[in-house]
Amino acid sequence: MKHLSRRGVNMPSSPIRRLAAYGDQAVAAGKHVYHLNIGQPDIKTPETFMNPIKNLDMPVLAYGPSGGLMSLRKKLSTYYKRFDIDVEAEDILVTTGGSEAILFTLMTITDPGDEIIIPEPFYTNYNGFAVEAGVKIVPITSGVEDDFQLPPIDTITEKITERTRAIVICNPNNPTGYVYSKAELQALRDIVVKHDLFLLADEVYREFVYDGLTHTSILHLDGIDDRAIILDSVSKRYSACGARIGMIVTRNREIIDAALKFGMARLCPPTIEQIGTEEAIDTPQEYFNEVIQEYDERRRVMVEALRAMPGVVAPMPKGAFYLVVKLPVDDADAFAQWLLTDFDVENETVMVAPANGFYSTPNLGKDEVRIAYVLNVDDIKKAMRILAEGLKAYPGRTI
Repeated sequence: MKHLSRRGVNMPSSPIRRLAAYGDQAVAAGKHVYHLNIGQPDIKTPETFMNPIKNLDMPVLAYGPSGGLMSLRKKLSTYYKRFDIDVEAEDILVTTGGSEAILFTLMTITDPGDEIIIPEPFYTNYNGFAVEAGVKIVPITSGVEDDFQLPPIDTITEKITERTRAIVICNPNNPTGYVYSKAELQALRDIVVKHDLFLLADEVYREFVYDGLTHTSILHLDGIDDRAIILDSVSKRYSACGARIGMIVTRNREIIDAALKFGMARLCPPTIEQIGTEEAIDTPQEYFNEVIQEYDERRRVMVEALRAMPGVVAPMPKGAFYLVVKLPVDDADAFAQWLLTDFDVENETVMVAPANGFYSTPNLGKDEVRIAYVLNVDDIKKAMRILAEGLKAYPGRTI
């Protein structure tokens, strides 16, 4: 009798998309659903991205280079230098989305059975990428009561074994909105140097930091040029999630060369979206100023509304456009489904992402959800009113 592979069986479903069928059923039943579960901004994609695609004159859409168009890689080099990240085109590999950047990097620096240390909660798809690469995630747990700050360094070093190959962070963090301080990053630098590890940083949200904070990249740190790897994407930067253009950025050319071999196997990243990305790098700063101001207002409106709900614990995120919220419910997964199947306010409801899928440790996040403030302020206010009423009515409320 034929069986599925262990990889296929163990591959987790995304908590971001797992409830999509219930959302579709709610819509089919005539309900309006406010989607707070997924990081799909309603911000308009800049014309600098769209115009070159609209005006494209290309008789044949041919294969491109496996590492990405050289013109784009050179332009990306200028983008990173704006942030004092001094890299050349040869230090950048273009991938099919940030997801492929993560997967290629894991397959480049690890063998099956190796381990990577990640602060949890973390971007849920790291769990899936680890399964695909045959890698074991070793979590270090941060908590909602401490605003998800990095746990004490001792809790990291005690997790290191002979199979540990890397520490992975997301900064600013998805799903918590936490922004790592320079001191925290320097502490991680010291660990990876002492224990001969790689340091991977998912820096997709570097533009989106608030409250006067400054984002520090791992490529700002001294002494780790051979072990620092940035994982990046244009999806959220230009509100172009469907473009699927990502990057591996490192001054370690051996990593770029090895990852390129995986790139050759999938042939090339999408050409048309690379053309759009190349021009989008010239997007005026005014666009980002307006976007950041908009997200900042959404953040404050959402957190204020959440903190007004009895029993809810809602840290103020410092970056990205997500937060993880502790709810007074027995099971956030069941609550999120109940909102879609059994609850509405004047034929409207909300969709959130259960946070248990953002942890690796079993049973953590059971009473937490990730919420994305990617809707306009008016819709956020409506969604928060519905969520508040849902918490009052939910049969599994604990407070």
